[in-house]
Amino acid sequence: MKGLFSISLLLFLIGGCSSENDPQPTTPPQPPKVENEVVFYLTKGDQSQLFQKQPGILAFGVNYNSYPTIKVSVTETYQTVEGFGFTLTGGSAEVINSLNSGKKAELLQNLFSKEGNGIGVSYLRISVGASDLNSSTFSYNDLPQGQTDEDLSEFSLEPDMEDLIPLLQEILEINPEIGIMATPWSPPVWMKDNQSTIGGNLLKAYYNVYADYLVRYIREMESLGINIHALTVQNEPLHAGNNPSMHMTAAEQTSFIKNSLGPAFLRAGLETDIIIYDHNADNPSYPISILNDPEARKFIAGSAFHLYAGDISALSTVHDAYPNKDIYFTEQYTSSQGDFGGDLKWHLKNVIVGSLRNWSKTALEWNLANNSGFGPHTPGGCTTCKGAITVTSSGSYTKNVSYYIISHASKFVPRGSVRITSNITGSLHNVAFRTPAGGKVLIVLNDGEKSESFNIEYNGKLITTSLHPGAVGTFVWE
Repeated sequence: MKGLFSISLLLFLIGGCSSENDPQPTTPPQPPKVENEVVFYLTKGDQSQLFQKQPGILAFGVNYNSYPTIKVSVTETYQTVEGFGFTLTGGSAEVINSLNSGKKAELLQNLFSKEGNGIGVSYLRISVGASDLNSSTFSYNDLPQGQTDEDLSEFSLEPDMEDLIPLLQEILEINPEIGIMATPWSPPVWMKDNQSTIGGNLLKAYYNVYADYLVRYIREMESLGINIHALTVQNEPLHAGNNPSMHMTAAEQTSFIKNSLGPAFLRAGLETDIIIYDHNADNPSYPISILNDPEARKFIAGSAFHLYAGDISALSTVHDAYPNKDIYFTEQYTSSQGDFGGDLKWHLKNVIVGSLRNWSKTALEWNLANNSGFGPHTPGGCTTCKGAITVTSSGSYTKNVSYYIISHASKFVPRGSVRITSNITGSLHNVAFRTPAGGKVLIVLNDGEKSESFNIEYNGKLITTSLHPGAVGTFVWE
């Protein structure tokens, strides 16, 4: 017993005596886990990253550095967005419909769905009759030479019933809310002074008949479940060399709207918006001169622009002259001879960032799809226009630069979003939005020749990120 007592005493002396009041060993405090707060999608001009979601963590905090800062604020708002997308030409519909049912469904889901990998295209422009990217020229009232049809008894949408209209109906099943703008390239030739699909002018004797023709088109499309939200009066009215095409001066467009088209829409009770001009940004005086006419102006919702000539700031010139009239950017093509990186940079700077910072409600690329020979097109139609999608002879498809140009906006900026304040700093061209759900979206292009690190500031806190030269990033947060 004495030996056991000695061992116990020794263990007590070595280990010490503990009680509830003695300090206990503690785990060192762990830093709070940082959660990612910003989703970041990236496309690089060298195609090493193509609309790819970036790994890593971007969380707002207090970052002291000397990098340039893009400040985003919701305190000042601008125009409401109607959508981003493409022109769905008859040729586009034809080649998409040539895919087998599985590939076609896959492509349409990718383009028009808001879920999963879909890029959520939210706006389409279509042609009234043929555009130059149809296999052939046609109107909905073609007659033997010398005949006329002033009561439009021969009117028929039949030329578009095989490809365009069924495809539109499939698209509307995926996205019933998609915006659709319709644009005529030419009226029926019997209404024109040169009796040709190319050039010529609308005869004044047929102003009222042509207005009824356009009303009839909208009503019949509506009966097929296709709601035309807006109609431009004439595609590129100062470019009379395309096939099809028509020349229309500002004075002629003014007279047609106030005396024929506007009253016809009013009598029919149409809610479709009338949009003027639909041509290059080098001639803002054309839409302004029409809007200066009070009788025409009351029927007009806005003006549409392309950028094959002029500067994108012309959109603001027209907006500032008539701030209560909408602005639309409706067409810009990428060429078969173009460079991916160069096209990505130019179009992001001008079509996406530029048009939206100059009050446009849409940004549309020309055109959605064609085949590997850049067809179909009419005789004399565009032979170098490259679609967002190339449908290959093997029955598959590839995605081209304009697909990625539109993706950076369409996936994250739905209809009803509002442009908000963001500053351009150096080569970092950008535009910001608040979505209907309250999210924030910032699209940034590095237009410079070197990589740029920069901050994004919102509500007094910042994230720090970077973009390679010519790269575009979309940043999304709550």
